[in-house]
Amino acid sequence: MTALRAVRLALWALVAVALVGLGGLGVGLWRLPAPEKTRTVSVASQIGGPFRLTSHRGEAVAEADMRGKPYLLFFGFTHCPDVCPTTLAELSRRLEQLGPDAGKVRTLFVTVDPERDTQEALAAYMTSFDPRIVALRGDQARTDEVVRSFKAAARKVPTKDGDYTMDHNAIVYMMNADGTFVGSLDPHEAEEIQLQKLRRLIAD
Repeated sequence: MTALRAVRLALWALVAVALVGLGGLGVGLWRLPAPEKTRTVSVASQIGGPFRLTSHRGEAVAEADMRGKPYLLFFGFTHCPDVCPTTLAELSRRLEQLGPDAGKVRTLFVTVDPERDTQEALAAYMTSFDPRIVALRGDQARTDEVVRSFKAAARKVPTKDGDYTMDHNAIVYMMNADGTFVGSLDPHEAEEIQLQKLRRLIAD
């Protein structure tokens, strides 16, 4: 066997070994679970949880009362200058656009400012929006518990005039009939996208 032929055979052998190794790696990767999907499902299952609050009508409302029908939940406060009234107005519009299907979903507005948002204050505030939207409040401890369970954010921020405002997230949580988080409505989304999401939530 010539030296040149020996070198060629050795090179082909190395290529064959490399291909077998890559094939084995490919099979191994194929069998691995999809990490992103697994992580998303895990995170979603951790959003939400039991709560017991009081509505702006004076009625006790618990998370267990929501079972059997999907619901929307939005955190905010009555002294909010823009995001909260805008979101509630948009939710009122969406309920109107859904027509008869609007009765198949509940809509909750949870105040993150129970210090100022008394039941009377909430009752007066909600007259500006669809009557099917229910405002909820609790003492500070219960409010903090609900905020944590939904992995939300809310904090008091002092203002220059000695008063304060509240920083909070602006998404609308979408919960299915089992009380599981399935998505959100973002204030920056187009109207038709939000309606598609709501119809899908109701249909599911």
